[in-house]
Amino acid sequence: MMKYIFLLLFMTPLLNNYWLIMNMMMVSCFMFMFMNMSYGFISSCSLYLGYDVISYNLIGLSYFIIFLMMMASFNIYKNKDKMVEFNLVMILMMFSLLLTFSTLSMFYFYLAFEMSIIPTLFLIFGWGYQPERISAGFYLLFYTLFASLPLLLGIFYIYTLSYSLDFWLISLPYMNFYIYISMILAFLFKLPIPFFHFWLPKAHVEAPVSGSMILAAILLKMGGYGLIRVYLFIGSYSINYSYFWMSLSLWGSLIISFLCLFQVDIKSMIAYSSVAHMSLVICGIMSYTCYGFIGSFVMMIGHGFCSSALFCLANIIYERSGSRSLFINKGYLMVMPNLSLFWFLLCSNNMSSPPSLNLLGEIYLINSIMSWDIMTFLFLFIISFMSCCYSIYLFSMTQHGYFYNGLSYFMGVNVREYILILYHIIPLNFLIMKCDIFTLIF
Repeated sequence: MMKYIFLLLFMTPLLNNYWLIMNMMMVSCFMFMFMNMSYGFISSCSLYLGYDVISYNLIGLSYFIIFLMMMASFNIYKNKDKMVEFNLVMILMMFSLLLTFSTLSMFYFYLAFEMSIIPTLFLIFGWGYQPERISAGFYLLFYTLFASLPLLLGIFYIYTLSYSLDFWLISLPYMNFYIYISMILAFLFKLPIPFFHFWLPKAHVEAPVSGSMILAAILLKMGGYGLIRVYLFIGSYSINYSYFWMSLSLWGSLIISFLCLFQVDIKSMIAYSSVAHMSLVICGIMSYTCYGFIGSFVMMIGHGFCSSALFCLANIIYERSGSRSLFINKGYLMVMPNLSLFWFLLCSNNMSSPPSLNLLGEIYLINSIMSWDIMTFLFLFIISFMSCCYSIYLFSMTQHGYFYNGLSYFMGVNVREYILILYHIIPLNFLIMKCDIFTLIF
């Protein structure tokens, strides 16, 4: 793992070269994915670094999404809008994500987990659109920090009980509710759990396209990753309280699915749909079943590609019309018919159509949640139906209708943007042919 950390550090003298850093991120992604193998056990182990199949996939996803973030942020390079600082933020972000997903020590995990907030705040503050980005950044910071302090205290307390902070060596002689809640609260807020999700739509709406991509694709998944890791030693105790989190997540997902249909901002609608999908991930982990963990993991990977691509499409429209409103952005089927195909494919994938990873994840999740309680099928039925409704609504509102006459000059889509969306669609729909690697987590 150290070679990838040193590779990131040696990129810093190249900050003035946007293209070279972007291509090095892509090369690093393929080096990591093809020069390593994913195993169900911890491999490439050093003192506090190593990875298993969960870390392997999430680190590969992080490299790939940061490469695509730089490709999507071409206007920063073209307008020379603090380009050197942007490249530095990208390297810092990748460094914090690499440490988060590869560390074996719970304390180092906490440090890297919190460190990832700093580059995200820089992205929102430095390249955000409206003055409200300040309050959005504060929402993100304080929601996360409020839930993270109990986690830090819990880590210290666990060390006094088990004399180790290695995820695989922690053994608690006894458990109580306070240790349990301190371990999971930070990750639930990060996912986010419904009714504590208000920071996410604000951060998405105010962030630039790169900020929205990293938030949706990676930073939400850190919550799911943390939950899977701490369930190694608190899982059996959590069964007593899983009914509360499952009920909250299912009910919240139901309400948020209806709330999506009331949104008039494209990015806000995609952000709320992310909360609805992540609620199912919480349910899968809380069910504490084999299918639940596999389904949550597959859903996190699939949602990372799908929501990131939808935010890219929203940004392509925003760069041309100067607005994200559904009332202004209509009729793009007439002016950008090729891009409408990508809108259709990604809106279909957002409602878990075959052969996307979202479908595989949802099959596993529905199995695990209904095996926990058969009556949850009522919620799952409505949530699945509503995901179709808001995905079709998003597609039909943007692609059909009368094109806004106020857009006197309209620039076409260039090859870079087609490639950007295609690089999301290919892994999202073709990784299902290699779905056996996802089942290695057990």
